[in-house]
Amino acid sequence: MINEKVLGIILGGGQGSRLYPLTKDRSKPAVPIAGKYRLVDIPISNCINADIKRMYVLTQFNSASLNQHIKNTYHFSFFSDAFVDVLAAEQTMQSDKWFQGTADAVRQSMHHFLQNDFEYALILSGDQLYNMDFRDMIEKHKESNAEISIATYPVNAKDATSFGLLKTNEENVITSFIEKPAANLLPDWTSEVSGEMKKEGRNYLASMGIYIFNRDLLIKLMNNPDTIDFGKEIIPQSIAAHKTLSYQYEGYWTDIGNIDSFFEANLGLTDDLPKFNLYDKNRVYTRARILPTSKISNTILNKTIIADGCIINAEKIEKSVIGIRSRIGKETIVTNTYMMGNDAYESLEDIQSKGIENQLGIGDRCFINNCIIDKNCRVGDDTRINGGLHLKDIETDTYFVKDGIVVIKKGAVIPKHTVI
Repeated sequence: MINEKVLGIILGGGQGSRLYPLTKDRSKPAVPIAGKYRLVDIPISNCINADIKRMYVLTQFNSASLNQHIKNTYHFSFFSDAFVDVLAAEQTMQSDKWFQGTADAVRQSMHHFLQNDFEYALILSGDQLYNMDFRDMIEKHKESNAEISIATYPVNAKDATSFGLLKTNEENVITSFIEKPAANLLPDWTSEVSGEMKKEGRNYLASMGIYIFNRDLLIKLMNNPDTIDFGKEIIPQSIAAHKTLSYQYEGYWTDIGNIDSFFEANLGLTDDLPKFNLYDKNRVYTRARILPTSKISNTILNKTIIADGCIINAEKIEKSVIGIRSRIGKETIVTNTYMMGNDAYESLEDIQSKGIENQLGIGDRCFINNCIIDKNCRVGDDTRINGGLHLKDIETDTYFVKDGIVVIKKGAVIPKHTVI
């Protein structure tokens, strides 16, 4: 079944500099999460679960791996109108510029959207982790005869200054909006939230960057080339002239904006009752790989997620996410680590013929803590990586330290006996 009235538009984000070096060779939506998925799988899966199966993903930086992932993953019936297409920034007769902001990305791509018959445009971010029923949001939008709906999330005072905040009337219609207010302005921006949210001190309604626009209004708003961003311009300017509804969401949601939030979101999946639940009726879809089961020998595992196709001989793995095709050697201890895994297996003959000292993965007798290991890395035997706030921010050819988290760069070779 396809919801013929809704078109999904997923914003791939800008250069992704705050997620560097994970975004050095890939766009933000293509960054691997949870050992087997990509960030873009989250908004796409939320759409599919809501029977929204016509989607565009807008991107302009390092889009090759994203394009490949979507091409290899989202195959619908030949007899269906369903699709997920990547639209990279392109020069046209109307514009020779790259996307200048979120609204400008939609504006420059409108000629593609208008080839489809739809009544509502659902505009989403490509770098958030959440599980939302868009059908309920769309129904509320229809019932209230709104022209715009914004998904909102209760936040506390500490986080409020990082978001666009809004206030509503008793009918959840938004009456005012401010982008990233100064702390001294917050007392004027408290909103009516549920009792549970009040207990947690989450008294401010933040925009989640998830919007529904009526088709005709979106076309009209996109005719003004001077507005380039939804949060800074389109939304504040539209509130007075167009009925704008707040759809309040209280489930798990996080904006994967930087290395720290990315690390925390992935390790949070190892909790007994994770806030983001992969073991739910609402599935998260990704590329179907034909991989063997993981093989684990003589290893103590605690609060650990292990993806398919791994060969693990470690001594202990704790509070870690181990991605597809990972190899971990004997007597190695891994804690508080996200290991993304490998794109292919490597035989002993391959290693010998290439003259490579280390296999793909983590070698023997290593200690790895507070670390993100990007794809296709080689960590030599007897390596010790102990991340933490005692480390200064630094970048080398093979690794990057930010806020105490050590990020081993994609494809890096860490020689034997290295200490970080």
